[in-house]
Amino acid sequence: MTQKVPVQVPKLTMATTEVTFLEWLVEDGQTVEEEQPLYVVATDKVENEVAAPASGILRHGTAEPEEVYPVGTEIATIEVA
Repeated sequence: MTQKVPVQVPKLTMATTEVTFLEWLVEDGQTVEEEQPLYVVATDKVENEVAAPASGILRHGTAEPEEVYPVGTEIATIEVA
């Protein structure tokens, strides 16, 4: 049975409430390893790569470049066998 692990927008600092999604670093459907960089987001001060919370197959959600998302928004899932 496949388990789906959510990939959520992280709280990068105590003051972060939202981030701008910039780009995917991994294509939809590719196998990823835990801690592998998945995507890039920007706050008003810095850009950050966000790592995979688990190993498995990445399934992109609805995140679009230059769109703003609140912390905690699920933007993808990782299918874990």
